[in-house]
Amino acid sequence: MNEPVPFSGKILSAVNDMLGEGPTYDPVTGKAWWLNILEKELIELDLETGNRVVHELPVMASVVARTDNGQQILATEEGLYLRDVQTGKLALVTPIENDRPDMRSNDGRVHPSGALWYGTMKKGQEGRKGAGTIYHVARGVVTPLFTGISIPNGICFSPDGTVGYFVDTMENRYMRVPVDASTGLPTAEPQIFVDESRLPGGVDGSVCDADGYVWNARWNEGAINRYSPDGELTAVYEVPAKLTTCPAFIGPRAERLLVTSSREGLDEEALKKDPQAGYTYELGVTVKGVFDHVYKL
Repeated sequence: MNEPVPFSGKILSAVNDMLGEGPTYDPVTGKAWWLNILEKELIELDLETGNRVVHELPVMASVVARTDNGQQILATEEGLYLRDVQTGKLALVTPIENDRPDMRSNDGRVHPSGALWYGTMKKGQEGRKGAGTIYHVARGVVTPLFTGISIPNGICFSPDGTVGYFVDTMENRYMRVPVDASTGLPTAEPQIFVDESRLPGGVDGSVCDADGYVWNARWNEGAINRYSPDGELTAVYEVPAKLTTCPAFIGPRAERLLVTSSREGLDEEALKKDPQAGYTYELGVTVKGVFDHVYKL
């Protein structure tokens, strides 16, 4: 049994985001970005100065990624929007489920080939079971990969792009699937990577480091779990906020780990017991990370 490692990091953003998710890092500018999904906000944080800027969005978004032309792509409740970083101007370039106002986007990540995987889910609890889909989007071509997903999470890829990971948090069986490194498309059926269906907490967002280890945020457990490529739990790192949502590699060598969190569903009394819910942290351990890949337009 792995004894949890006490938190030794620091607070990067002392704001109670409703649902902090989808963090990423731009090594060109030294800025971290993430989404406050339910409040329709895109957060920009200068890691050197600590300056936080909130960009209001007209839609719920859950994934932000750099593109190969210097802009950003956002996975949203209406599909993929292209965002001009300088002006904030948005353009819907790939509509996906935009005729479904009951649905929104959730977890996602760009594959080394430049394709995006991301999932959709019901906005409300009613009818959420099996309502979502995980999509592969490559240069605007949309391919449904996995259907019947309730809460898509844990999407990340081995550094060579030959393995993909995903989970339905409602089931808590973390899956791995062989992937074509040149396209990001699966080449075989998914198999169970880690079965945590009988354990407390939820398997939430993940990143995969340069050695193929998966770093996973544990919803309602206030922790980051690290798994070896064969699914062995090798470490558990505590995080002050219980509703831990997603990690991202940051720093000039991707040697640090940022972690977002949430206060979704917490009333005033619950927030008193978890006062840092929704804060964004640096975990405080040295990692061997990989920068997020750019989405190819």
